[in-house]
Amino acid sequence: MEFKKILLPEREIPRQWYNILPDMPNPLQPPLHPGTGQPVGPQDLEPIFPMPLIEQEVSPKQYIDIPEEVLDKYLLWRPTPLYRAYHLEKFLGTPARIYFKNEGVSPPGSHKPNTAVAQAYFNKISGTKRITTETGAGQWGSALCFACNLFGIEAKVFMVKVSFYQKPYRRLMMEVWGGNCVPSPSPETNSGRAILEKDPDSPGSLGIAISEAVEAAVMDPHTKYSLGSVLNHVLLHQTIIGLETQKQMAMVGEYPDVVIGCAGGGSNFAGIALPFVRDKINGKQLDIIAVEPTSCPTMTKGPFAYDHGDTMKLTPLLPMHTLGHGFVPAPIHAGGLRYHGMAPIVSQLVVDGLIRAEAVPQLETFKAGITFARTEGFISAPETDHAIAMVIREALKAKEEGKEKVILFNWSGHGLVDLAAYDAYMTGKLSDYELPDEEIQRALAEIAGLPKPKVSIK
Repeated sequence: MEFKKILLPEREIPRQWYNILPDMPNPLQPPLHPGTGQPVGPQDLEPIFPMPLIEQEVSPKQYIDIPEEVLDKYLLWRPTPLYRAYHLEKFLGTPARIYFKNEGVSPPGSHKPNTAVAQAYFNKISGTKRITTETGAGQWGSALCFACNLFGIEAKVFMVKVSFYQKPYRRLMMEVWGGNCVPSPSPETNSGRAILEKDPDSPGSLGIAISEAVEAAVMDPHTKYSLGSVLNHVLLHQTIIGLETQKQMAMVGEYPDVVIGCAGGGSNFAGIALPFVRDKINGKQLDIIAVEPTSCPTMTKGPFAYDHGDTMKLTPLLPMHTLGHGFVPAPIHAGGLRYHGMAPIVSQLVVDGLIRAEAVPQLETFKAGITFARTEGFISAPETDHAIAMVIREALKAKEEGKEKVILFNWSGHGLVDLAAYDAYMTGKLSDYELPDEEIQRALAEIAGLPKPKVSIK
Protein backbone atom coordinates (compact mmCIF):
# COMPACT_ATOMS: atom_id res chain seq x y z
CA MET A 1 0.00 0.00 0.00
CA GLU A 2 1.31 3.47 -0.91
CA PHE A 3 1.77 5.95 1.92
CA LYS A 4 -0.66 8.88 1.92
CA LYS A 5 0.47 10.82 4.97
CA ILE A 6 4.00 11.34 6.24
CA LEU A 7 3.72 11.77 9.99
CA LEU A 8 6.52 13.26 12.05
CA PRO A 9 6.59 11.90 15.64
CA GLU A 10 5.96 14.49 18.34
CA ARG A 11 9.46 13.93 19.71
CA GLU A 12 10.82 15.11 16.32
CA ILE A 13 9.10 18.51 16.41
CA PRO A 14 11.64 21.28 15.65
CA ARG A 15 12.81 22.96 18.85
CA GLN A 16 14.11 26.10 17.15
CA TRP A 17 12.75 28.57 14.62
CA TYR A 18 14.91 29.44 11.60
CA ASN A 19 15.91 33.09 11.16
CA ILE A 20 16.90 33.85 7.56
CA LEU A 21 18.23 37.36 8.28
CA PRO A 22 21.90 36.36 8.79
CA ASP A 23 21.80 34.20 5.62
CA MET A 24 20.33 36.76 3.22
CA PRO A 25 22.75 37.81 0.46
CA ASN A 26 21.59 41.42 0.82
CA PRO A 27 20.60 42.60 4.30
CA LEU A 28 17.20 44.15 4.92
CA GLN A 29 17.13 47.90 4.92
CA PRO A 30 15.92 49.31 8.27
CA PRO A 31 12.36 50.35 9.05
CA LEU A 32 12.10 54.14 9.29
CA HIS A 33 10.28 56.26 11.86
CA PRO A 34 7.05 57.69 10.33
CA GLY A 35 7.76 61.12 11.82
CA THR A 36 11.53 61.58 11.50
CA GLY A 37 12.41 59.25 8.62
CA GLN A 38 15.29 57.90 10.71
CA PRO A 39 15.91 54.18 11.38
CA VAL A 40 13.58 52.85 14.07
CA GLY A 41 15.12 51.77 17.37
CA PRO A 42 13.77 49.38 20.04
CA GLN A 43 12.49 52.33 22.08
CA ASP A 44 10.25 53.34 19.16
CA LEU A 45 8.61 49.91 19.08
CA GLU A 46 8.16 49.41 22.84
CA PRO A 47 4.73 51.13 22.99
CA ILE A 48 3.26 48.49 20.67
CA PHE A 49 5.35 45.29 21.03
CA PRO A 50 6.83 43.42 24.02
CA MET A 51 10.64 43.42 24.16
CA PRO A 52 11.17 39.69 23.38
CA LEU A 53 9.43 40.17 20.01
CA ILE A 54 11.40 43.36 19.30
CA GLU A 55 14.60 41.40 19.96
CA GLN A 56 13.47 38.65 17.56
CA GLU A 57 12.68 41.26 14.91
CA VAL A 58 16.36 42.22 14.63
CA SER A 59 18.10 39.11 15.93
CA PRO A 60 21.39 38.12 14.22
CA LYS A 61 21.02 34.50 15.41
CA GLN A 62 20.36 31.89 12.71
CA TYR A 63 18.25 29.76 15.06
CA ILE A 64 16.09 30.88 17.99
CA ASP A 65 14.93 28.44 20.67
CA ILE A 66 11.21 27.75 20.92
CA PRO A 67 10.20 28.06 24.61
CA GLU A 68 8.89 24.88 26.23
CA GLU A 69 5.57 26.60 27.01
CA VAL A 70 5.10 27.33 23.30
CA LEU A 71 6.12 23.80 22.28
CA ASP A 72 3.58 22.43 24.76
CA LYS A 73 0.79 24.39 23.03
CA TYR A 74 2.09 23.50 19.55
CA LEU A 75 1.65 19.82 20.39
CA LEU A 76 -2.12 20.35 20.41
CA TRP A 77 -1.86 20.03 16.60
CA ARG A 78 1.81 19.86 15.59
CA PRO A 79 3.67 18.29 13.89
CA THR A 80 1.19 18.64 11.02
CA PRO A 81 0.92 15.89 8.38
CA LEU A 82 2.53 16.05 4.95
CA TYR A 83 0.32 14.47 2.26
CA ARG A 84 1.06 13.03 -1.18
CA ALA A 85 -1.69 14.22 -3.55
CA TYR A 86 -2.03 10.99 -5.55
CA HIS A 87 -5.60 11.63 -6.67
CA LEU A 88 -4.83 15.13 -7.94
CA GLU A 89 -1.78 13.79 -9.80
CA LYS A 90 -3.91 11.11 -11.45
CA PHE A 91 -6.67 13.57 -12.38
CA LEU A 92 -4.13 15.89 -14.04
CA GLY A 93 -2.27 13.03 -15.71
CA THR A 94 1.00 14.59 -14.62
CA PRO A 95 4.35 12.90 -14.02
CA ALA A 96 4.87 15.37 -11.15
CA ARG A 97 4.72 14.17 -7.56
CA ILE A 98 2.68 16.64 -5.52
CA TYR A 99 2.99 17.05 -1.74
CA PHE A 100 1.07 19.39 0.54
CA LYS A 101 1.66 20.39 4.14
CA ASN A 102 -1.69 20.38 5.94
CA GLU A 103 -1.79 23.42 8.21
CA GLY A 104 -5.60 23.22 8.38
CA VAL A 105 -5.46 20.72 11.27
CA SER A 106 -4.84 23.45 13.88
CA PRO A 107 -7.83 24.29 16.12
CA PRO A 108 -8.54 27.56 14.23
CA GLY A 109 -8.00 25.74 10.93
CA SER A 110 -4.99 27.56 9.47
CA HIS A 111 -1.24 28.20 9.82
CA LYS A 112 -1.83 31.37 11.86
CA PRO A 113 -1.58 29.84 15.38
CA ASN A 114 2.12 29.13 14.78
CA THR A 115 2.85 32.79 15.47
CA ALA A 116 -0.31 33.62 17.49
CA VAL A 117 0.68 31.18 20.24
CA ALA A 118 4.26 32.47 20.26
CA GLN A 119 3.19 36.11 20.37
CA ALA A 120 0.62 35.49 23.12
CA TYR A 121 3.28 33.71 25.20
CA PHE A 122 5.88 36.49 24.85
CA ASN A 123 3.23 39.08 25.69
CA LYS A 124 2.15 37.07 28.74
CA ILE A 125 5.65 36.87 30.21
CA SER A 126 6.04 40.62 29.53
CA GLY A 127 2.96 41.50 31.60
CA THR A 128 0.57 42.37 28.77
CA LYS A 129 -3.11 42.23 29.80
CA ARG A 130 -4.74 42.90 26.42
CA ILE A 131 -3.74 42.51 22.77
CA THR A 132 -5.25 44.38 19.82
CA THR A 133 -4.98 43.25 16.22
CA GLU A 134 -6.51 43.43 12.77
CA THR A 135 -7.79 40.60 10.60
CA GLY A 136 -8.85 40.26 6.98
CA ALA A 137 -10.59 36.96 6.35
CA GLY A 138 -10.62 36.23 10.07
CA GLN A 139 -7.98 33.49 10.07
CA TRP A 140 -5.54 35.66 12.00
CA GLY A 141 -8.16 37.11 14.34
CA SER A 142 -9.51 33.69 15.27
CA ALA A 143 -5.97 32.33 15.76
CA LEU A 144 -5.03 35.19 18.08
CA CYS A 145 -8.23 34.79 20.13
CA PHE A 146 -7.47 31.07 20.41
CA ALA A 147 -3.90 31.83 21.57
CA CYS A 148 -4.88 34.61 23.98
CA ASN A 149 -7.41 32.27 25.57
CA LEU A 150 -4.63 29.70 26.16
CA PHE A 151 -2.57 32.28 28.08
CA GLY A 152 -5.35 34.27 29.78
CA ILE A 153 -5.01 37.52 27.80
CA GLU A 154 -7.88 39.69 26.53
CA ALA A 155 -8.12 39.98 22.71
CA LYS A 156 -9.61 42.84 20.67
CA VAL A 157 -9.90 42.35 16.90
CA PHE A 158 -10.66 44.94 14.20
CA MET A 159 -11.96 42.92 11.22
CA VAL A 160 -12.08 44.35 7.68
CA LYS A 161 -15.75 45.27 7.26
CA VAL A 162 -16.39 43.41 4.01
CA SER A 163 -15.03 40.18 5.53
CA PHE A 164 -16.86 40.80 8.82
CA TYR A 165 -20.12 40.40 6.91
CA GLN A 166 -18.88 37.85 4.34
CA LYS A 167 -17.51 35.53 7.02
CA PRO A 168 -19.70 35.67 10.16
CA TYR A 169 -18.53 32.29 11.40
CA ARG A 170 -14.94 33.48 11.80
CA ARG A 171 -16.25 36.27 14.03
CA LEU A 172 -18.18 33.68 16.03
CA MET A 173 -15.02 31.58 16.38
CA MET A 174 -13.29 34.59 17.91
CA GLU A 175 -16.15 35.11 20.35
CA VAL A 176 -16.20 31.41 21.32
CA TRP A 177 -12.53 31.79 22.33
CA GLY A 178 -13.38 34.92 24.35
CA GLY A 179 -12.32 37.61 21.88
CA ASN A 180 -14.09 40.87 21.01
CA CYS A 181 -14.42 41.50 17.25
CA VAL A 182 -15.72 44.68 15.57
CA PRO A 183 -16.00 45.67 11.88
CA SER A 184 -13.36 48.13 10.63
CA PRO A 185 -13.50 51.02 10.00
CA SER A 186 -15.23 51.45 13.35
CA PRO A 187 -16.42 54.48 15.35
CA GLU A 188 -14.21 53.33 18.26
CA THR A 189 -10.97 55.01 17.12
CA ASN A 190 -9.91 58.33 15.62
CA SER A 191 -8.59 56.42 12.60
CA GLY A 192 -11.90 54.64 12.04
CA ARG A 193 -13.97 57.79 12.50
CA ALA A 194 -11.77 59.70 10.00
CA ILE A 195 -12.30 57.01 7.34
CA LEU A 196 -16.07 56.81 7.97
CA GLU A 197 -16.36 60.59 7.70
CA LYS A 198 -14.83 60.45 4.20
CA ASP A 199 -16.66 57.28 3.14
CA PRO A 200 -19.49 56.00 5.36
CA ASP A 201 -19.75 52.89 3.15
CA SER A 202 -16.04 52.06 3.19
CA PRO A 203 -15.55 48.26 2.83
CA GLY A 204 -12.43 48.59 4.94
CA SER A 205 -8.93 47.30 4.31
CA LEU A 206 -6.17 45.65 6.30
CA GLY A 207 -4.32 48.97 6.27
CA ILE A 208 -7.27 50.71 7.96
CA ALA A 209 -7.76 47.90 10.47
CA ILE A 210 -4.06 48.03 11.39
CA SER A 211 -4.35 51.77 12.05
CA GLU A 212 -7.26 51.16 14.41
CA ALA A 213 -5.54 48.31 16.25
CA VAL A 214 -2.27 50.25 16.69
CA GLU A 215 -4.14 53.33 17.92
CA ALA A 216 -6.11 51.26 20.43
CA ALA A 217 -2.87 49.69 21.71
CA VAL A 218 -0.88 52.88 22.27
CA MET A 219 -3.74 54.46 24.23
CA ASP A 220 -3.42 51.88 27.05
CA PRO A 221 -0.17 51.01 28.87
CA HIS A 222 -1.38 47.45 29.55
CA THR A 223 -2.23 46.78 25.88
CA LYS A 224 0.11 45.70 23.08
CA TYR A 225 -0.45 45.27 19.38
CA SER A 226 0.02 42.04 17.46
CA LEU A 227 0.52 41.62 13.71
CA GLY A 228 -0.30 38.34 11.95
CA SER A 229 2.03 38.73 8.98
CA VAL A 230 4.67 40.98 7.34
CA LEU A 231 7.12 41.45 10.24
CA ASN A 232 10.31 39.43 10.67
CA HIS A 233 9.34 37.81 13.97
CA VAL A 234 6.04 36.59 12.47
CA LEU A 235 7.82 34.93 9.55
CA LEU A 236 10.34 33.48 12.02
CA HIS A 237 7.61 31.67 13.98
CA GLN A 238 6.08 30.28 10.79
CA THR A 239 9.32 28.55 9.73
CA ILE A 240 8.33 25.58 11.85
CA ILE A 241 6.20 24.61 8.80
CA GLY A 242 9.15 24.32 6.42
CA LEU A 243 11.45 22.81 9.04
CA GLU A 244 8.97 20.00 9.73
CA THR A 245 8.42 19.53 6.00
CA GLN A 246 12.12 19.07 5.33
CA LYS A 247 12.27 16.30 7.93
CA GLN A 248 9.15 14.65 6.48
CA MET A 249 10.38 14.74 2.88
CA ALA A 250 13.70 13.25 3.99
CA MET A 251 11.75 10.36 5.56
CA VAL A 252 10.62 9.32 2.05
CA GLY A 253 13.78 10.34 0.20
CA GLU A 254 12.23 13.32 -1.58
CA TYR A 255 13.24 16.96 -2.13
CA PRO A 256 11.12 19.55 -3.98
CA ASP A 257 11.89 21.03 -7.38
CA VAL A 258 9.14 23.61 -6.85
CA VAL A 259 7.87 25.17 -3.59
CA ILE A 260 4.60 27.15 -3.69
CA GLY A 261 2.59 29.22 -1.22
CA CYS A 262 -0.07 31.92 -1.49
CA ALA A 263 1.04 35.35 -0.30
CA GLY A 264 -0.88 38.29 1.15
CA GLY A 265 1.49 39.65 3.78
CA GLY A 266 3.88 36.73 3.36
CA SER A 267 3.67 34.64 6.54
CA ASN A 268 2.38 31.28 5.31
CA PHE A 269 4.49 31.51 2.15
CA ALA A 270 7.58 32.30 4.21
CA GLY A 271 6.73 29.51 6.65
CA ILE A 272 6.98 26.82 3.98
CA ALA A 273 9.60 28.58 1.83
CA LEU A 274 12.32 30.13 4.00
CA PRO A 275 14.06 26.87 5.04
CA PHE A 276 14.20 25.99 1.32
CA VAL A 277 15.44 29.51 0.43
CA ARG A 278 18.32 28.80 2.83
CA ASP A 279 19.11 25.68 0.77
CA LYS A 280 18.89 27.69 -2.46
CA ILE A 281 21.30 30.29 -1.08
CA ASN A 282 23.66 27.39 -0.36
CA GLY A 283 23.49 26.05 -3.91
CA LYS A 284 20.33 23.94 -4.25
CA GLN A 285 18.46 24.32 -7.53
CA LEU A 286 14.73 24.87 -7.03
CA ASP A 287 11.90 27.22 -8.02
CA ILE A 288 10.12 29.02 -5.17
CA ILE A 289 6.85 30.76 -6.10
CA ALA A 290 4.76 33.26 -4.11
CA VAL A 291 1.20 33.49 -5.48
CA GLU A 292 -1.05 36.55 -5.16
CA PRO A 293 -4.40 37.69 -6.63
CA THR A 294 -4.55 39.73 -9.84
CA SER A 295 -6.84 42.11 -7.91
CA CYS A 296 -4.10 42.88 -5.35
CA PRO A 297 -0.84 42.38 -7.30
CA THR A 298 1.58 43.72 -4.72
CA MET A 299 4.71 41.91 -5.93
CA THR A 300 3.89 41.57 -9.62
CA LYS A 301 2.84 45.19 -10.24
CA GLY A 302 3.86 47.19 -7.16
CA PRO A 303 7.29 48.84 -6.82
CA PHE A 304 9.85 47.97 -4.14
CA ALA A 305 9.63 51.10 -2.00
CA TYR A 306 9.41 52.45 1.52
CA ASP A 307 5.78 52.66 2.62
CA HIS A 308 3.64 52.65 5.73
CA GLY A 309 2.13 49.37 6.85
CA ASP A 310 -1.20 51.06 7.58
CA THR A 311 -3.55 53.57 5.99
CA MET A 312 -3.31 56.34 8.61
CA LYS A 313 0.53 56.32 8.61
CA LEU A 314 0.94 55.36 12.26
CA THR A 315 3.38 52.49 11.60
CA PRO A 316 7.06 52.63 10.59
CA LEU A 317 8.02 52.85 6.92
CA LEU A 318 9.00 49.39 5.66
CA PRO A 319 11.07 48.52 2.57
CA MET A 320 8.62 46.33 0.67
CA HIS A 321 6.62 45.81 -2.49
CA THR A 322 3.55 48.00 -2.15
CA LEU A 323 0.45 49.30 -3.90
CA GLY A 324 0.40 52.34 -1.62
CA HIS A 325 -0.89 52.60 1.96
CA GLY A 326 -4.14 54.22 0.78
CA PHE A 327 -4.97 51.32 -1.52
CA VAL A 328 -8.42 49.80 -0.90
CA PRO A 329 -8.59 46.48 -2.75
CA ALA A 330 -11.57 44.99 -4.53
CA PRO A 331 -13.78 42.92 -2.18
CA ILE A 332 -12.68 39.50 -3.47
CA HIS A 333 -13.29 36.53 -1.20
CA ALA A 334 -9.60 35.83 -0.45
CA GLY A 335 -9.61 38.42 2.32
CA GLY A 336 -6.28 37.26 3.73
CA LEU A 337 -4.56 38.29 0.48
CA ARG A 338 -6.00 41.81 0.31
CA TYR A 339 -3.02 43.67 1.81
CA HIS A 340 -1.31 46.59 0.07
CA GLY A 341 2.21 45.58 1.13
CA MET A 342 4.41 42.52 1.48
CA ALA A 343 6.81 41.25 4.13
CA PRO A 344 10.19 43.02 3.74
CA ILE A 345 11.97 39.64 3.85
CA VAL A 346 9.83 38.28 1.00
CA SER A 347 10.19 41.53 -0.96
CA GLN A 348 13.97 41.51 -0.65
CA LEU A 349 14.13 37.86 -1.74
CA VAL A 350 12.06 38.75 -4.84
CA VAL A 351 14.48 41.61 -5.59
CA ASP A 352 17.40 39.22 -5.16
CA GLY A 353 15.88 36.66 -7.54
CA LEU A 354 15.71 33.88 -4.94
CA ILE A 355 11.93 33.61 -5.24
CA ARG A 356 9.46 34.70 -7.92
CA ALA A 357 5.95 36.08 -7.75
CA GLU A 358 2.94 35.14 -9.87
CA ALA A 359 -0.60 36.54 -9.87
CA VAL A 360 -3.70 34.42 -10.59
CA PRO A 361 -7.31 35.52 -11.22
CA GLN A 362 -10.14 34.71 -8.82
CA LEU A 363 -12.13 32.30 -11.01
CA GLU A 364 -9.07 30.16 -11.73
CA THR A 365 -8.40 29.87 -8.00
CA PHE A 366 -11.92 28.67 -7.17
CA LYS A 367 -11.85 26.22 -10.07
CA ALA A 368 -8.60 24.87 -8.61
CA GLY A 369 -10.15 24.65 -5.14
CA ILE A 370 -13.11 22.66 -6.49
CA THR A 371 -10.72 20.34 -8.37
CA PHE A 372 -8.72 19.80 -5.18
CA ALA A 373 -11.85 19.11 -3.12
CA ARG A 374 -13.11 16.58 -5.68
CA THR A 375 -9.77 14.76 -5.86
CA GLU A 376 -8.11 15.09 -2.44
CA GLY A 377 -11.30 15.69 -0.43
CA PHE A 378 -10.25 18.80 1.46
CA ILE A 379 -12.14 22.10 1.00
CA SER A 380 -9.52 24.85 0.96
CA ALA A 381 -9.64 28.44 2.15
CA PRO A 382 -9.97 30.86 -0.81
CA GLU A 383 -6.45 32.10 -0.03
CA THR A 384 -5.07 28.57 -0.26
CA ASP A 385 -6.82 28.10 -3.61
CA HIS A 386 -4.30 30.55 -5.09
CA ALA A 387 -1.47 28.15 -4.24
CA ILE A 388 -3.45 25.20 -5.65
CA ALA A 389 -4.04 27.06 -8.92
CA MET A 390 -0.28 27.52 -9.31
CA VAL A 391 0.37 23.88 -8.38
CA ILE A 392 -1.99 22.82 -11.18
CA ARG A 393 -0.22 25.15 -13.62
CA GLU A 394 3.17 23.68 -12.67
CA ALA A 395 1.91 20.09 -12.76
CA LEU A 396 0.47 20.59 -16.27
CA LYS A 397 3.73 22.22 -17.35
CA ALA A 398 5.58 19.11 -16.14
CA LYS A 399 3.12 17.03 -18.19
CA GLU A 400 3.78 19.09 -21.32
CA GLU A 401 7.54 18.84 -20.82
CA GLY A 402 7.37 15.15 -19.92
CA LYS A 403 9.42 15.84 -16.79
CA GLU A 404 9.16 14.24 -13.39
CA LYS A 405 9.07 16.98 -10.79
CA VAL A 406 8.43 17.15 -7.07
CA ILE A 407 6.00 19.98 -6.27
CA LEU A 408 5.47 21.03 -2.67
CA PHE A 409 2.88 23.52 -1.46
CA ASN A 410 1.52 24.84 1.80
CA TRP A 411 -2.13 23.94 2.30
CA SER A 412 -2.47 26.91 4.62
CA GLY A 413 -6.04 26.44 5.84
CA HIS A 414 -9.43 24.85 5.34
CA GLY A 415 -12.44 26.63 3.86
CA LEU A 416 -15.22 25.19 5.98
CA VAL A 417 -16.22 28.67 7.16
CA ASP A 418 -15.74 30.10 3.66
CA LEU A 419 -18.52 28.13 1.98
CA ALA A 420 -20.43 31.30 1.07
CA ALA A 421 -17.52 32.10 -1.24
CA TYR A 422 -17.83 28.71 -2.92
CA ASP A 423 -21.59 29.23 -3.21
CA ALA A 424 -20.98 32.55 -4.96
CA TYR A 425 -18.57 30.84 -7.35
CA MET A 426 -20.79 27.87 -8.12
CA THR A 427 -23.83 30.07 -8.75
CA GLY A 428 -21.91 32.32 -11.17
CA LYS A 429 -21.85 35.41 -8.96
CA LEU A 430 -18.07 35.85 -8.97
CA SER A 431 -16.00 37.47 -11.68
CA ASP A 432 -12.34 38.10 -12.35
CA TYR A 433 -10.90 41.48 -11.53
CA GLU A 434 -7.51 42.70 -12.68
CA LEU A 435 -6.35 45.89 -11.05
CA PRO A 436 -6.08 48.62 -13.74
CA ASP A 437 -2.68 50.26 -14.08
CA GLU A 438 -4.19 53.74 -13.64
CA GLU A 439 -5.60 52.69 -10.26
CA ILE A 440 -2.16 51.47 -9.22
CA GLN A 441 -0.57 54.75 -10.30
CA ARG A 442 -3.19 56.71 -8.36
CA ALA A 443 -2.49 54.67 -5.22
CA LEU A 444 1.28 55.02 -5.63
CA ALA A 445 1.12 58.80 -5.90
CA GLU A 446 0.74 58.80 -2.11
CA ILE A 447 4.21 57.36 -1.59
CA ALA A 448 6.02 59.55 -4.13
CA GLY A 449 7.52 61.78 -1.43
CA LEU A 450 8.65 58.99 0.90
CA PRO A 451 12.29 57.84 1.23
CA LYS A 452 13.44 55.31 -1.37
CA PRO A 453 15.21 52.02 -0.65
CA LYS A 454 18.71 51.71 -2.11
CA VAL A 455 17.65 49.04 -4.58
CA SER A 456 14.59 49.38 -6.80
CA ILE A 457 13.25 46.88 -9.30
CA LYS A 458 10.96 49.37 -11.01
